[in-house]
Amino acid sequence: MLEPLEPIIRAFSRLPGIGRRTAERIALRLAHDRSGALVRELTAALRGLETDIRCCSLCGAVTTSAADPCTLCTDPRRQSDILCVVEDPADIEPIEQSGAYRGRYHALMGKLSPMRGQSAAQLRVDVLCRRIEQERIAEVILALNTDTESDATVAFLREKLQPLNVRITRLAVGVPVGSGIAYCDAVTLSAAMQGRRVLD
Repeated sequence: MLEPLEPIIRAFSRLPGIGRRTAERIALRLAHDRSGALVRELTAALRGLETDIRCCSLCGAVTTSAADPCTLCTDPRRQSDILCVVEDPADIEPIEQSGAYRGRYHALMGKLSPMRGQSAAQLRVDVLCRRIEQERIAEVILALNTDTESDATVAFLREKLQPLNVRITRLAVGVPVGSGIAYCDAVTLSAAMQGRRVLD
């Protein structure tokens, strides 16, 4: 019965947080859209995503094609000698909402994960090193998650960045072990940002 919907179910299933059953429900809802209005709206939004939305060429945050580098990178009021390194662009927004940080960002676009086939070569580490040197960064805050893979990524980054003579800190108090930045509230993130510590 669902065979005609299989391509769209597979596509939705590849998105984070959407399993097979949820993908089936979404596909069925779209298939039952008699007017086609929802399908047209979704199609237009996806086309806009493909043509008008991109990741900032400097920090990796989501921006428009017309605003690259993004406003986080070009705002002269932000502290330019401090970089907050996150795993994904989605981690930037909750840190911004905490109001505890006014520097610049750098998204790695992942973390070391041998199980998922993600190696250091696939992360934006070389770009990070270049930015530290070119932008004369004084401090790098490692605002990564607190799971095993993120901890391995922190250890790798510490080793890679130490020769660059930059202060390396990591979020401390507040971020629960096994949790992610995107799931923390503003108060928790503010406490974590204030309580960051130097990595020896």
